[in-house]
Order: sequence, then C-alpha cells, then structure tokens
Amino acid sequence: MRTVFWLLVAFLLCSVSSAEAAGIQLFNHGPNLSGAIWYPCQAQPRDVELGDLGMGVDYGLVGVKDCPVIGTKLPLIIFSHGYRGWFGGHHDSATALADAGFVVAAINHSGDNGNDTSRSDELSSFLSRPADLVRLLDFVLKDWKDKAVVDSSKIGLFGFSKGGYTGLALIGVAPDFARVARGCTDTSKFCEQLRSGNIPVPTQDARIRAAVIAEPPSGFFTKDNLSAIRIPLQFWRAELPTAGVDVDPAGTARIARSLPGTPEIHSVPASHFAFLAPCSPQLTAALPRICTDKPEGFDRAAFHREFNANVARFFLDHLVVDDAPR
Repeated sequence: MRTVFWLLVAFLLCSVSSAEAAGIQLFNHGPNLSGAIWYPCQAQPRDVELGDLGMGVDYGLVGVKDCPVIGTKLPLIIFSHGYRGWFGGHHDSATALADAGFVVAAINHSGDNGNDTSRSDELSSFLSRPADLVRLLDFVLKDWKDKAVVDSSKIGLFGFSKGGYTGLALIGVAPDFARVARGCTDTSKFCEQLRSGNIPVPTQDARIRAAVIAEPPSGFFTKDNLSAIRIPLQFWRAELPTAGVDVDPAGTARIARSLPGTPEIHSVPASHFAFLAPCSPQLTAALPRICTDKPEGFDRAAFHREFNANVARFFLDHLVVDDAPR
C-alpha cells in the first residue's frame, strides 16, 4: 500500500509541469473577502480574462473558469500576497498545486492590495492580514459551494514578503513590534503607531499544518519568537537586495539561522520579486519594477518550474504522505 501511494505522489509531482488546467472560481463573499480558488479540473486550459483590476493593465489567468472539481478529501493551501499585491500574484504556483491535487485559495488583503492601498502603510494592516486568512479559511471550509471536497485536517499556507510576515504570525509567531519600534526613527504614521505601544498579538490559527514562507520582512522576528513554530516549514530567501523593498538578504539569512527544528531552507541567487509569477510582456511594460530581476538574464520562468515543483513536493510530503497508509 505504501509503495502504491508513493507512485501516486510521483505522478502528481510530474503533473505540476504538465499542460493540464486548473479549475478557477472567483468569489466575492461579503465585505473585504474577494479572490480566487484553484482546484483539480479535467479540462483543457484556456484564458480567463479579469480585465483591469485598477492597476493600469489587464490581467488574466490560465485555467477553466467554474470547471467541476475533481477529487475528494483534497488538501487546502491558502495564499497571502505581499505589500500592495493581489490574489493572482502567484497564480502559476497556485495552478501547479491544483494540478498536484490541492485546493488553493487566495484573497486580496483588505486595504493592502493593488486596487486599495488605503491601509498598506498603517500598523492596522499588520493586524488585519492574519485575521483575513482566518476568514478565508472559514469561508472555504464552511460556505464555499464545493466545501465538501476539502479535507479540513490537511491545511497549508503560502506567504510571500508581507504575506510571509502574515503567515508567520498566523502559525503562532508573535511579532516583536517593540523591536521594530526601536529601529523606527522617522515621523511616518506607521512609526508613530508603533511607538504608541499596547499592540495586540495578531490572530493565530492552529488549523495550519505546514507552511511555505518566502522573503518575509525580518525586523519583527527573533530566535525567541520564532521558537513558537511547531509545524513543518519551507523557507525561501533571495540572495540579492532589491531597492525600495523592506526585505534584505542579511535579515532573511538571520531568520533562516533562527528557525527551530529542521526547516527546509532555500537560497536563490536572485532578487526579491523573483518569487512572483513570471510576467507577460504587457505586465512587464506596465510594471517593470516587479517584473525585472537581478542578476540581468535571470530566467524567472525556469526558476518557477523548480520552485513550484519544490513547493508542491513539500506540501505533498507534509499534508498527504505523512497521513498515507503504512
């Protein structure tokens, strides 16, 4: 039985790089909870046009809109995007996971996304982001029309940049706001809010069983608070700095050294935005900052084939294989 299961896992991992489509459902569930769900689907891929999402360029995904879900007892991965990002910023990784047998759900974080930046630079966004993901989990498990296909005991999380902060906070790492306040010397609203003190611990959720964290801002995290991590963790960091981004290679290297247990750590010889989905020519022209990588000539598409396969393999190992018959 164990051998048969591993053969199935190998097949699923191979499918990550195939041309099969993921089903895609867009949702808008009450105030400030909108995004997309990717899932296994048996159909040919096609373009899913989203139009202009308020960032000056038309967006689209590849998949099959509202295709029937294939499978039962599927593991679930929730995604948290970065500062002023959007629910589709990692669409290729979401598709790869759906092809490997996962349900993937992602939202636009309220007040901190490409279409609404009203709270992006405020302390409140650091508190509301983990709560956003709790609401997303509750929606998928309780209110999504296909909730019956999800195995609620097999939930993982993917977080990039500020979404990496969000993910670490959600899995039990209480951010050290006082540490950040000590290094915050300017007169910005964020610094003033930090110095006000009495900041509550962000929402945590014990339903998360494994997490992939990429490029989190390091100031909030120390060896002491990271010791609260009790679940398998895959950690990704970029080796090259990116101007204007509050994430630096020295800081992520310190986090990597401070993680408890035996995390899986990957260092990539590229810059911060390499973890976003490869850009179309139109997106590159409209938003060159997030589409241009260092070093010059870095092949984001080739990197993502490896990256997505590693992310899928990690979640299969810790959400599926760990529970396989022995």
